[in-house]
Amino acid sequence: MMNGKLFRKMKTFFYPVIFVLLVASCSHSKNKEEVKQEIFKTEKAFEKMAAEKGVAEAFYYFADENAVIKRKNDTLIMGKENIRNFYGKKKNTHETVNWTPDFIDVSDCGTLGYTYGKYAWKITKPNGEVVEYKGIFHTVWKKQKDGSWKYVWD
Repeated sequence: MMNGKLFRKMKTFFYPVIFVLLVASCSHSKNKEEVKQEIFKTEKAFEKMAAEKGVAEAFYYFADENAVIKRKNDTLIMGKENIRNFYGKKKNTHETVNWTPDFIDVSDCGTLGYTYGKYAWKITKPNGEVVEYKGIFHTVWKKQKDGSWKYVWD
């Protein structure tokens, strides 16, 4: 069993070392403006994929494995596959969505970021009727091990 005096000395040494290691792991991040640009480009690639390959595929592709989206009446759809299934159910409509972030911020570490801005979602029903929804989006982005960005909340 370790005596109390030795334990206190070890604590006084190891806690600052652990703190420095944690801070150092964040200090190697890119310039925050560069990271904001990465996230902006990811948002635009996401929007482009939604236009070219469909909403379900884009929301699936850009989702973190554990992503969550909030839709209709505060319903939470959790997980990448469930998100794809949610959007894939709408087979009898044609959807387009456009958005642009008005604001982007990132953590000091450069591993988390968030965006918000305006979107316009148009749905063309089988009878030709077009319904348009406009609103504000808010997305939380997480940097992946491969360097890509995936959303964890939308």
